[in-house]
Amino acid sequence: MSDSDGKKPLGLKGARPGNVKQSFSHGRTKNVVVETKRKRVVVPKPGGAKPSITGSPSVGDPSKRPAGISDAEMERRMKALQAAKEQEAADIERRAREEAEQQARRERRRAEAEAKADEERERENALKAKAEEEARKIREAEEAKARAAAPAAAPPAAAAPGEPAVAPSGPRGGGKAAPTPARRDRDDRDNKNAKNRNDDARRSGKLTLNQALRGGDGRHKSMAAMKRKQERARQKAMGGSVEREKIVRDVKLPEVIVVSELANRMAERVSDVVKALMTNGIMATQTQSIDADTAELIIEEFGHKVVRVSDSDVEDIITEVLDDEKDLQPRAPVITIMGHVDHGKTSLLDAIRNARVTAGEAGGITQHIGAYQVDQDGSLLTFLDTPGHAAFTSMRARGAQVTDIVVLVVAADDAVMPQTIEAIHHAKAAGVPMIVAINKVDKHDANPDKVRTDLLQHEVIVEKMSGDVQDVEVSATTGQGLDTLLEAIALQSEILELKANPDRAASGAVIEAQLDVGRGPVATVLVQNGTLRKGDIFVVGEQYGKVRALIDDQGNRIDEAGPSVPVEVLGLNGTPEAGDVLNVVETEAQAREIAEYREKAAKDKRAAAGAATTLEQLMAKAKDDESLTEMPILVKTDVQGSAEAIVQAMEKIGNDEVRVRVLHSGVGAITESDIGLAEASGAPVFGFNVRANASARNTANQKGVEIRYYSVIYDLVDDVKKAASGLLSAEIKETFIGYAAIKEVFKVTGVGKVAGCIVTEGVARRSAGVRLLRDNVVIHEGTLKTLKRFKDEVAEVQSGQECGMAFEAYDDIRADDVIEIFTREEVERNLE
Repeated sequence: MSDSDGKKPLGLKGARPGNVKQSFSHGRTKNVVVETKRKRVVVPKPGGAKPSITGSPSVGDPSKRPAGISDAEMERRMKALQAAKEQEAADIERRAREEAEQQARRERRRAEAEAKADEERERENALKAKAEEEARKIREAEEAKARAAAPAAAPPAAAAPGEPAVAPSGPRGGGKAAPTPARRDRDDRDNKNAKNRNDDARRSGKLTLNQALRGGDGRHKSMAAMKRKQERARQKAMGGSVEREKIVRDVKLPEVIVVSELANRMAERVSDVVKALMTNGIMATQTQSIDADTAELIIEEFGHKVVRVSDSDVEDIITEVLDDEKDLQPRAPVITIMGHVDHGKTSLLDAIRNARVTAGEAGGITQHIGAYQVDQDGSLLTFLDTPGHAAFTSMRARGAQVTDIVVLVVAADDAVMPQTIEAIHHAKAAGVPMIVAINKVDKHDANPDKVRTDLLQHEVIVEKMSGDVQDVEVSATTGQGLDTLLEAIALQSEILELKANPDRAASGAVIEAQLDVGRGPVATVLVQNGTLRKGDIFVVGEQYGKVRALIDDQGNRIDEAGPSVPVEVLGLNGTPEAGDVLNVVETEAQAREIAEYREKAAKDKRAAAGAATTLEQLMAKAKDDESLTEMPILVKTDVQGSAEAIVQAMEKIGNDEVRVRVLHSGVGAITESDIGLAEASGAPVFGFNVRANASARNTANQKGVEIRYYSVIYDLVDDVKKAASGLLSAEIKETFIGYAAIKEVFKVTGVGKVAGCIVTEGVARRSAGVRLLRDNVVIHEGTLKTLKRFKDEVAEVQSGQECGMAFEAYDDIRADDVIEIFTREEVERNLE
């Protein structure tokens, strides 16, 4: 059968035949017939309709419409399609408009650049022509001078024909031959080549110290240096000045300065300053410090002027800002309640505030400065409540320094007392107006006229005695005269016209400071000027910090505090002294620098005071101490003001035979380091409203260090006084018999809050005294109302057992509080 058999040969449709030559080994070749398929290219007809975007048929052709599509849906689709087309056309038009604007901007910039380049080129050509003209004139002048000098220097004999006339050279010669144009061109080329060779010179190898000190070109020049050199050469060719005029600066020089900072103040390169130091034999890097004398030599070497400054200049940023009268706004008056102890200062403030502050103070007396704000008929009044006991004289003095009005509280049944006189002196020293509040007029033995008469002895003349000091008869118990007192305060504040600028950096006074276990150092600040805001950086005394939180007198967190607002400030790095001034600064570096300077100055002052003692004084002091018995003590308190008051009270105790010496006083719980210091000196440790932590208690038991706790300053001062004088025949000694931890708090009808406790140490007895501790700080002292084991009332509960406790007339108990159980007994004690 033939190959064709009437059938068509196998092939590709639309292909065309072709020959391909194949090559094999040994030079063999073969031609092969192949078919190549042509690619079909579809060219759209001009003016043809564009394909539909969605591929949907027309609305008017229901036969081509997809199944299940209604007319309304089809109409919505076509509207969306039309909107898309319109948006596409708008985008195309917008892009075209933007491209045209960009093209116009590019053309404008190109034209400006070309105009600027043409102007620069014309200026360069003019300068170059001017330079060439000046050079040509100089050259012509030199040629004329050389031609005039040539005949005079020629020998009498005429030169031979054909020989050039050359002036004799050497020492006996009278001058040089005039350079020909060819020689001048050759000299210019030689000079140019030598200059290029010097510019492109490169030395390999490392830079040695001698080369650096000599200023040699041992280093490879950077691209920036090459560009600067080319710029100088271009300016020189154009006739401009090459070297810039040196700027002489006034460099402020402190006692010690870092090399890099010195270079910045001189606006010189650090490497140049380091090189100058090495030249003077001082090997110092840019991060090292040098003294002022060395820095002065370097500054003078660079041609600048030295301005010596002191370390105290860091405080210059805290300057008194004189506020503009139009920036001042009315502020609340600051009223300080002063008077003798137990004359009713805090009770009077309670009646004004409708609060119960006295109940929270141990022994019913105020031992801290309290700051409160009261809203009186829409206007705010800021009250400071100061202690009245003699030990708190300095705290009362601080209250008078920050106050606007002093309310002197005098009991009508007790008249003028020693602390009343001190309060009068503080108010007069501060130069603030005074209002006399005669309290306890509701008592049957009250005699207000006697109070007015006694005040005359101290130059306090009330209005009833034809004076200018307002006096109001009040009763904190019944509320009598409170409205009259507030009206007198408002009248006095209106007379004073108190104003402050809230739109400036804040400044204020620290009323009280303490170290809180959970919150860290906390300072009660009375803002006097400006507005203190959260996040502000401040410096206060020897401490600094950033405001982490502001808490008002109601315990609420606020974001800012304006003038006359008392707030608790959190975020300090340490506990400041009560009475320190708080100032807001711009940066933390400034605050740290000021605080470090103040700390150093205080330390130097203490060292200078100790070093000022002469040998004769030391020998006399040693002789006096032979017959003097010292009683060393350590004092730890809850707030800074209490520590200061106790130390001042201890300094007043003693005579020629006995003296009390405070080895250390501080704020916070009693720690192991306090026990170590007490053991080394044989001193007892006094805790005022604070407690020792567990490790300190164990260390004290092992080393036999006595720890005493107090919550009323009277008891502490009296016990130390009796112990120092040897009059204390017996003392009430407290023996701790156990500790209990509160796990849960339950509310029982008819009983109140009951603490579900577990005895962690010792034993709990119903007849013993108890204290409630929160973060090692005493918050309540009293007796147990009930002690139950399961549902039975028991006399005592052993360690490790659970029990229920309820306090007498106190229910502010929380989980994780610690109950301290103790007994009191009289023990005979002999003073060694």
